Amino acid sequence: MTSGYSQVNGLQMYYEIHGDGKPLVLIHGGGSTIDTTFGRVIPLLAKTRKVIALELQAHGRTSDRDTDTTFEQDADDVIALLQNLHIYKADFFGFSNGATTLMQIVIRQPAFANKIILASPLAKRNGVPSWFWDFMSKASLDTMPVLLQEEYKKVATDPKGLQIMHDRDAKRMVNFRDIPDEQITSIKAPTLILIGDKDIITPEHALELRKLIVQAELAIIPGGHGEYIGEITTLTPDFKESDMIVPLIEKFLEK
Repeated sequence: MTSGYSQVNGLQMYYEIHGDGKPLVLIHGGGSTIDTTFGRVIPLLAKTRKVIALELQAHGRTSDRDTDTTFEQDADDVIALLQNLHIYKADFFGFSNGATTLMQIVIRQPAFANKIILASPLAKRNGVPSWFWDFMSKASLDTMPVLLQEEYKKVATDPKGLQIMHDRDAKRMVNFRDIPDEQITSIKAPTLILIGDKDIITPEHALELRKLIVQAELAIIPGGHGEYIGEITTLTPDFKESDMIVPLIEKFLEK
């Protein structure tokens, strides 16, 4: 593994590169780091791929800028990082907020995407239960999963940035607006949509995306939000590598 920082649109953006092969770009979820979202799957994916994992504005080791976070800006930041790394075509794997960012990447810069994996993606406000929006409007650091807080503090250069990250993510979700159908239908890349059957993302929403994206496939996996990739807040004492759906992901990417 190699790691480093790159100057990206006023940020010092942290990234890691694991393995060799065709590039696969990983985009983590909200309030998360590379390790909290993808730490369990990276060693498996890197056996056959060049995995580029990154941390978005104010998350983990990446610095903040004095602006609110948006999915569009995150998308532009990811593209700028890849250009700095001289990568102009890749497969992409985004989880949760990272999947929404990934949708903006392929909407704004479709030429960069080969195949994409949208894991627990949100494109419409009705894609989650109504209680979610009330919860987000009242969100505080006290309600953020302790594991995510601890993992942030382990890697961040300034632990005080935790509050900033939390507030930026919460505000973005409170202000979230639907991605228009015409933008979703503009996605032409072969797409794998993943959700858990106990996910915060509803099956109806995943099916709607499956219908709107012309080359999409949908898999609904037993378990909760990110459990199918070993996201850190879903881990249980009996967790084992075979619980993850890496073979399904590899089959999609290779065909």
